[in-house]
Amino acid sequence: MKPRIPIGMQHALSERESSGMLRELRAIEGGVDLCSNDYLGLSRVLSRESSPVVGGSLGATGSRLVSGNTDAHEDFERFVAEVHDTEAALVFGSGYEANLGLLSAVASRHDTILFDELSHASMRDGIRLSHARSFSFRHNDLDDLREKIRNARGECFIAVESVYSMDGDTAPLAALCSLAEEFGAHIIVDEAHATGVFGPRGEGLVQSLGLSSRVFARIHTFGKALGYRGACVVGPGELRRFMINFARPFIYSTAPDHLSIHLMRRSYELALKADTERRALWDLVDEFRKVIAEFPGLRFLEARSPIQGVVIPGNVEVVAAERVLNDAGFAARAIRSPTVPAGRERIRLCLHSFNTSDEVRSALGVLARFTNSRGAA
Repeated sequence: MKPRIPIGMQHALSERESSGMLRELRAIEGGVDLCSNDYLGLSRVLSRESSPVVGGSLGATGSRLVSGNTDAHEDFERFVAEVHDTEAALVFGSGYEANLGLLSAVASRHDTILFDELSHASMRDGIRLSHARSFSFRHNDLDDLREKIRNARGECFIAVESVYSMDGDTAPLAALCSLAEEFGAHIIVDEAHATGVFGPRGEGLVQSLGLSSRVFARIHTFGKALGYRGACVVGPGELRRFMINFARPFIYSTAPDHLSIHLMRRSYELALKADTERRALWDLVDEFRKVIAEFPGLRFLEARSPIQGVVIPGNVEVVAAERVLNDAGFAARAIRSPTVPAGRERIRLCLHSFNTSDEVRSALGVLARFTNSRGAA
């Protein structure tokens, strides 16, 4: 079983195929180069220098539809699709590009995109570039979403994050899938902050909940827990075929080079085997939620993920708190409005497998002393 493919996507691909305009990826290996952008031949120099390391060129030479596609790209995408229990994957240079390419392409002007109000800027930008009608719904509010779906026209796409980057909470994915299926809508999940962290091998929250076949598309980025850069959109084979033809950031961007593909794959391989690190991370998350009881004067966000937050209202105040933390030797960042709602400015604390409970407790002690001193003033 796999997600239903929107009728508009099927028609668009059929029309392009019947007109002889369907784009397909072909690996360019050997032959006389009369198509690439390697005007000075420098990729050949890089290739000679790098091939002992990565088995291919450091020069990409063009987009994947022109000269940048290789067997290494295709093999990596098959590997990612297998890891994420789906038919196909398509690699992008970043999570931003992946969201931009996917969301700007999948919906037509006859369709509707509904997105959680806390969705990342890259999702919002992709939605703006689409021709679809779009509306936000209140964060994780299924009743509000239900009302919006009832008023949707055409195919309806629902865009959410599995783990929200500012609040650290998770989407109610199982309930979202049931609601989408009730109305024939399509779920798109950005797994940026879940990849490598959630699931037995870090496959993400969707898979850890057994929802792979019920989610139309997922975006897995490699620049968070995987420690490198780049991203993949995973989903049905028809979705990959569609994006090759209609996702402009993919069509018109230079392909990732062999070194990037090598490091993307290596980051996955490391993450899949990082059982000890994942266990240490989740132990620390559990410890953090217990430690906060020692600091009744601090206001914490409710999150069960490595992203935790201490609310310090006011941009001036939260920046001052950041400065105090930094001076005490802690690298943490203030999140100001309008990135988050006014009055909910916060210090964002990202926990890691290599952090200790003593470090966490010390950082919270610094913040507690800061808030106490401001209150006394």
